[in-house]
Amino acid sequence: MEFTRTYSRQHYRVPLAVQYPVMFSATDTIAEGKVMNLTVFGCTIECTDALEKGTTLRVRLILPDQTQSLPVEEAEVRWVHGNRMGVQFHKVERAADFRLHGFVWDRMIERFQTIVQEGLSTR
Repeated sequence: MEFTRTYSRQHYRVPLAVQYPVMFSATDTIAEGKVMNLTVFGCTIECTDALEKGTTLRVRLILPDQTQSLPVEEAEVRWVHGNRMGVQFHKVERAADFRLHGFVWDRMIERFQTIVQEGLSTR
């Protein structure tokens, strides 16, 4: 008997429709793009030229919650599809990590409130 596990996300993602600027660098590359599908553990970056799978990056997220960028000291390109790449965060300073968690949490609460309001308005 074959067993198939249902695919499910374990952590909230800031939806694809919401995009934020990002700067990233590798050994010989400095580039910009847009962050999509942000979680506390990584994101999707859309850019002109995606880097190779396995590339180590430094990332600076430009989030609307503060004027300073959010630094990710070390991240890794986990997958590449066209001009998009999946990035997993490995090292984030403590203060930046708190800020990232708070930012994602706030977006989750906003989304939940929108869903509740939409549900109430359809009654």
